[in-house]
Amino acid sequence: QVQLVESGGGLVQAGGSLRLSCAASGRTFSSTAMGWFRQAPGKKREFVAATNWSGSSTYYADSVKGRFTISRGNANNMVYLQMNSLKPEDTAAYYCAARGGGNAQTNPANYDYWGQGTQVTVSS
Repeated sequence: QVQLVESGGGLVQAGGSLRLSCAASGRTFSSTAMGWFRQAPGKKREFVAATNWSGSSTYYADSVKGRFTISRGNANNMVYLQMNSLKPEDTAAYYCAARGGGNAQTNPANYDYWGQGTQVTVSS
């Protein structure tokens, strides 16, 4: 079992920045791939970013590439999502997810554990 708790969401103006954090506890975190997903009202949950077990490989949705950065700290069981140049279309609930394998995946169906989500609202 892995427990995930997100924090850092909030209200920000377009062009601003936020840093989301995800605290993980439970099974061996350092062997777990991690991802960030988001879901806006009335829309499907979509991939945002992912990292493999070591952090040596990262993947991003085209819509956030160049603006968002995923990172992890295996020493403190944390995953972060630095979001810069935020746009109103980034408004959504953001979820941290973990999967048992060490390779990052973009499909949410391949993740085994999910946090409760944190809301990000970007005003224009």
